Amino acid sequence: MLKNVFRIVFVSFFFVIFAGAVFAAPPIKIGALFAVTGPASFLGEPERNTAQMMVDEINKAGGIKGRKVELIVYDTQADATKAVQAVNRLIKNDKVVAIIGPSTTGDSMAVIPVVEKAGIPLISCAAGIKITDPVKKWVFKTAQNDVLAVMKIYEYMKTQNISRIAILTVSDGFGSSGREQLKLKADEFGIQIISDETYGPKDTDMTAQLTKIRGSEAQAIVCWGTNPGPAVVARNVRQLGIKLPVFMSHGVSSKKFIELAGDAAEGIILPSGRVIVADQLPDNDPQKKALLSYVNSYRKNFNVEGDHFGGHAWDAIMLLKSAIERGGATPAAIRNQLEKTKNFAGIGGTFNFSPTDHAGLTKDAFVLVQIRQGDWQLIK
Repeated sequence: MLKNVFRIVFVSFFFVIFAGAVFAAPPIKIGALFAVTGPASFLGEPERNTAQMMVDEINKAGGIKGRKVELIVYDTQADATKAVQAVNRLIKNDKVVAIIGPSTTGDSMAVIPVVEKAGIPLISCAAGIKITDPVKKWVFKTAQNDVLAVMKIYEYMKTQNISRIAILTVSDGFGSSGREQLKLKADEFGIQIISDETYGPKDTDMTAQLTKIRGSEAQAIVCWGTNPGPAVVARNVRQLGIKLPVFMSHGVSSKKFIELAGDAAEGIILPSGRVIVADQLPDNDPQKKALLSYVNSYRKNFNVEGDHFGGHAWDAIMLLKSAIERGGATPAAIRNQLEKTKNFAGIGGTFNFSPTDHAGLTKDAFVLVQIRQGDWQLIK
């Protein structure tokens, strides 16, 4: 009897020691670069919030392979110089095994040479196609490519017999990339760009450009930018009495745009990830379960709905989790497993990475939505 008691005590003691050793293992350090403050905070704040929320949930469930995850976040303020300083700190001082972000195309392009040289996997949360095209060995992304958004808009225009358009794009990395894709894809869809205007990221009035557009033969306006510029455009369109249909990019796919534009947002059409209309999706949509879970979790933690941009961070964290579970927590193993990811139903779409595709999404990752009575309505 004493022998059995001793054996039970010994086994229990060994188990406790072993479990303690597992959880005492060093944490898996993941870096994050988000524009938490500054002009792009509407991107970076929900991304930061979402990333931390997901890491907390992972750790509460026991971590990844018994190891806790430590998220180290630096605020880039959408400043490329600050982003480069921060990525160097993450790699050299913090010794992270992977990095998510940055929030913007410009910041992402600035840090790519650093992560490529260091051999650290980066999952950008920005949309510019040049982030992953051409493919860079260590760079992936979760934001849908801007060319996919352009195609979604142009496909819809064909159904509405719209063939002559005016484009108004912001002169930053996101706007320049969008302008390039709008022009490259126009012929393919029978679209003629008859007015090509730009505005600066800090401009507060676009009536001059819109007055030119009003005098053209354009049948619709496509504005490509991120807040607050597109909201200014929407208000200026209303003020000038322009009755043309207005299309925006996925760069304003958050309630912040509706708040900034006010009544002038009514009727505007844009491509977006499904998350902002999750409750309007059919039950057989492969993303719906994850989308509703994310929306509800974000609302519970932050008292607002999870959005398109926070979803980029959700995808990045969960893609890393899956890669580490399959291959281990070294940078090389993470990179290799990311590249092998197939049929990952996330917030931004269903991802299929490969050696020739580090963006992983098709135009089906987007739906078209229209703003009606201050909210999103799915265009079916």
